[in-house]
Amino acid sequence: MPADIRHIVFDIGKVLIHYDPDLPFSRIIPDPEERRWFFDNVCTHDWNLEQDRGRGWKEAEELLIASFPEHEDHIRAFRINWREMVPYAYEDTVTLLRALIDSGRDVTMLTNFAADTFREAQEMYPFLTTSRGITVSGEVGLIKPDTAIYERHAATHGLEPENTLFIDDSLANVEGAKAAGWQAVQFTGADKLRRDLASYGVTA
Repeated sequence: MPADIRHIVFDIGKVLIHYDPDLPFSRIIPDPEERRWFFDNVCTHDWNLEQDRGRGWKEAEELLIASFPEHEDHIRAFRINWREMVPYAYEDTVTLLRALIDSGRDVTMLTNFAADTFREAQEMYPFLTTSRGITVSGEVGLIKPDTAIYERHAATHGLEPENTLFIDDSLANVEGAKAAGWQAVQFTGADKLRRDLASYGVTA
């Protein structure tokens, strides 16, 4: 029998809102090979992840500019053009989120996000303020898939891990939640999510 789900926790990026750094950079660095080199060697995924862990943008930019001074404008363009990287919400998933909340389900959010850009995201997408609570990695200095951030979220919001269902697009983050004792499913679209929720007895 599936666990009795009392708490539902949503990831945000690529579950509720789209995220793609290529969107502004296809304009800033038009050549695809040059752009790919830039993301592979300068503004890398690992570099950006440290902002999600809590590092400030000023420090992050200075670190790269010291190593790649010829790319200073492009490095600074990452933060300046951040809003273009999150151009729309996944309305079908947002509809499901709202339905779960409206039906009385206990819904919270757990996201890897820099603190300042998350505040901007909430301004752009007010539904990001509708859940009972949110843990933002950049605010707590912990990051998925480390089990500590799941434990922090559960303690902060009074969740019973075995009765908590986590939704994330990243398999690594899903596995991190399971390692913390949660139930978890990988998000690939709203239709599959509805089926996954139903398999746990959750409907909205």
